[in-house]
Amino acid sequence: MRINQAPKPLLTHEGGPASPIQPIDELRRTVLACLLWEDGFYESGESIGNRIKQLVPQCKPHEVAELAIEARKKQRLRHAPLLLVRELARDPNRFSVAPTLCRVIQRADELAEFLALYWADGKKPLAKQVKKGLACAFRKFEEYHLAKYNRDATIKLRDVLFMVHAKPVNDEQAALWKRLAEGTLATPDTWEVALSGGTDKKEVFERLLREGKLGYMALLRNLRNMQQAEVEPALVFEALAAGAQKSKALPFRYVAAARAVPAWEPQIDQAMQAAMGTMDKLAGTTVVLVDVSGSMDVKLSAKSDLTRLDAAAALAVLVRGICAEVRVFTFSNAVVETPARTGMALIDAINRSQPHHGTLLGSAIETLREAVKCDRLIVVTDEQTADRVGPPIGRGYIINVASSQNGVGYGDWTKINGWSEASVQYIAELEKQG
Repeated sequence: MRINQAPKPLLTHEGGPASPIQPIDELRRTVLACLLWEDGFYESGESIGNRIKQLVPQCKPHEVAELAIEARKKQRLRHAPLLLVRELARDPNRFSVAPTLCRVIQRADELAEFLALYWADGKKPLAKQVKKGLACAFRKFEEYHLAKYNRDATIKLRDVLFMVHAKPVNDEQAALWKRLAEGTLATPDTWEVALSGGTDKKEVFERLLREGKLGYMALLRNLRNMQQAEVEPALVFEALAAGAQKSKALPFRYVAAARAVPAWEPQIDQAMQAAMGTMDKLAGTTVVLVDVSGSMDVKLSAKSDLTRLDAAAALAVLVRGICAEVRVFTFSNAVVETPARTGMALIDAINRSQPHHGTLLGSAIETLREAVKCDRLIVVTDEQTADRVGPPIGRGYIINVASSQNGVGYGDWTKINGWSEASVQYIAELEKQG
């Protein structure tokens, strides 16, 4: 006689009731805040990667393809989207991956990175759709891009070119690919190349800044180097301001830059707020509730000084800047309101608001329910609450900034995954629709 057993309840890592969701929703929450193979607070990077592999065949292929494109273009993730396409390519009869692969690859080095993922469990011939997708992507890149990422790695760009049999669109591209194959590409004028030649750092950075040849991400990442080289500050500040609105820098990148060069924080802060200034505004009153529990202190990656909390706080700054009326609170074991600050000052206030201990989101919401009135409540969290989460106050949004398997914030809540400005922009776009 078989005894039917009730299924085990879904729980967060902290023991709170989690929401049962469809495989595609689980894949979304795993991918959109995922730096592939990097450990989280509760899960290893390997287990997160394995979950992605297990979920892909459980989802509709076109939904996985759309998720890969969203992860790359809106959340600006690099490796997780490549893994999604690689897993889609395992069954060539199920889905034609070529168009998706072509759209996901945005940098020349991703051509070789995709092949590294493709062969991670053993070298094998390339599927026809993979060849077509890589060939399509190859045609995007000019000499500068190919030369910049033409590294002496296990899989070289010329190897990819030979394997996919890409056809050039014209004679100029054919000549370019011939130079790639022969190793005669023109040396790119980048800061890495210039500095590796022994040129004076101050001279290199100032020339690149004056000529507009230093990309915005390279600018943010090299602020400390420029300060130490005594680069003219006015040149740096002008570049920070000029490129902010068109930059693709995620909000927390400015936080990292300010921590690297505290003396330049005011100018970095101005650039960050300028980058956010083009977003649609939210009418009415908004309450932002930021998770400052201990699990939010985990680093985004092994090489980063930034944490999940930094990403969450940067999103709070973003919401603060686009709301007509807003109050910002934090929660851990308690609920604390932060001073009415903006920019880097608000990030500091969030970090220092209270001890980073437990995760009591449900309790925090009930505390606010009795204390505030608002049109919308936006929670920024890793969702690993220890208690039950009730309905929202007004329109409720939960922005998930982690990749943990189970979470809360479904049902009456609108769930958003990821830590780019697209996560906040989605709220404005959704409310436009009524």
